[in-house]
Amino acid sequence: MNELRPEDWATTELTARGISVHEVTWPHRYPWSQVAKITTGAGDMWLKLNLADTAYEAGLLRLLGTLVPAHVVVPLAVDAGRGWSLSPDGGVTLRAHEDGKFRIEVWERMLGEYADIQRSLTPHVADLLAVGTPDLRPQRLPEWFDLLLNDPFVRANVADQVDALTAMRPVVQRAAEDLVASGIGPTLQHDDLHDANVLVRGDKHAFFDWGDASVAHPFGTLLVTLRVAARKAEVEEGDPLLVRLRDAYLEAWTGEHARTDLVRWVDAALTVTKISRALSYRRSLRDADEKLLSEYGEGVWGWFTELLEPNPI
Repeated sequence: MNELRPEDWATTELTARGISVHEVTWPHRYPWSQVAKITTGAGDMWLKLNLADTAYEAGLLRLLGTLVPAHVVVPLAVDAGRGWSLSPDGGVTLRAHEDGKFRIEVWERMLGEYADIQRSLTPHVADLLAVGTPDLRPQRLPEWFDLLLNDPFVRANVADQVDALTAMRPVVQRAAEDLVASGIGPTLQHDDLHDANVLVRGDKHAFFDWGDASVAHPFGTLLVTLRVAARKAEVEEGDPLLVRLRDAYLEAWTGEHARTDLVRWVDAALTVTKISRALSYRRSLRDADEKLLSEYGEGVWGWFTELLEPNPI
């Protein structure tokens, strides 16, 4: 029996909805996913194949389309077992809409919306985990740290930093314990939130590309966001502009917690999320050969060694 081709699956799903397919092209091919652009009589559609240990994204997209449909691209069809999803075009990204420019008031508004989504998803952690979203809740991070520290691929690339990284174990343990004690529950953490993964919908935003997402402490999302913001705004890490973005994001929690506590928890979350980023690459490269590991593998050990560097704020 011939194996089902993803483009045939997508064509069948679209035809069943009365949508004619004109052309299928594959503009994006990576070790962790492949994306096809499908030109149809009803506009462009996107077929995504999640590979390696990122296949959970398909089921996660379907769940988010149920829980927060106004804030995501709701898929037309999902084959969660294969890691395939078929979605309509979501529109213009924030990066394209702003022509690559950085406007802090836009990012502040976007981060506020994203924080509200995270809060709304907190009661649904069991559902998020049930569709396969990686479990990176704070209490598990020390064990994930140990896994990375003892990973042969990581150790081969950080041989001269093993002792320094080993000494970070108590720091990770304390940060994880502080986040657990914060009383702010785990939720969905995008882990790659920046302007190219955000869509503009009038004066609101929607969020896509959840292939790095995990169930984690919400504040970890700021690690990538603040670093990208610093680069786009051409400011140094620690700049007051980044403080302003952090505080815009934290506004959603200020009615329940003291600002000093929130700031401390952000620092703890930024620290342990470096482990999350390394694990994301590790999941993505599960089946990678030597060539791909040489091309992309720095994402694993490079993020892990970021534990030795200061946080962006």
